[in-house]
This record gives sequence, structure tokens and C-alpha cells, in this order.
Amino acid sequence: MFMGEYHHNIDDKSRLVIPSNYRSTLGETFIVTRGLEKCLYIYTKSEWDKIVEKLGTLPFTKKDARVFIRSFFSAAANCNLDRQGRINITSQQAIHAGITKECVIIGANDRIEIWSKENWDKFNEEYSEMLEDVAEHLFNEVE
Repeated sequence: MFMGEYHHNIDDKSRLVIPSNYRSTLGETFIVTRGLEKCLYIYTKSEWDKIVEKLGTLPFTKKDARVFIRSFFSAAANCNLDRQGRINITSQQAIHAGITKECVIIGANDRIEIWSKENWDKFNEEYSEMLEDVAEHLFNEVE
């Protein structure tokens, strides 16, 4: 499980330090792709395989399925950590997430999310007041 919030800067060569407590869980190779709400997702290989399997069951005749699959897979890249625990962010990924310098790296259970500081602040501002209502709605559905 990934959890916590960390602040790091992306360097001039588009490298970003991954927090040390995430590194062993990620494994040798992992996947970085576009996320929802203007961030990036990092998946372990095993979590990625589960998503690929689920997406493989979507009917290609449905436009929504085709659009999502194109977006999700076209930005995906196999990644490895360098000796300093950094990854390379592609230019397409950086543009999607609005990443220029300051980044927020968060654990989100089965994945890591990378946000620009600006987008993370906007997300928190927009949803912080709604969090109680969201939680109540979600947990009432489960019961």
C-alpha cells in the first residue's frame, strides 16, 4: 500500500526523486502513465497487469472504451529508478500534469500519484469542503 505526501522538485533533465519508502514496493520496473484530474499515476508491474486485464474486457466497439484506452496507454512508459532513486518524466506526461518544477508525490493505496504543486493545491481547495459528503455517500453505498 502506498500512502503519504512528499514534496520534490523535478530537475532540468526531467528527473524526479521518488520517496525512499516507495522504492522497494515499486520493484525493478514499473509503469508511469496519465492519471485522471491532471496528475500522473505510477503502478507496480503487478497492479498494471491487473488494470490491463480489466481494460482488455472492455468492448472495443464502445467509443468511451477506445478513448480511455488510447489516452491511458499512449502515455504509459516502463520506468526504472536510477542510482539516486529518480525517474524520468516524459514531456507528454509533464504537459498532461502541468509539471514544471514543484511536484507533490502522494500514495493512493494501489498507486503513486504525481501532481504539480499548483494542481494539487487546486484539487485540495476544490474538494476539501466536500470530503465529508463524498465519504458519507461512498460508505453508505458499501453498507
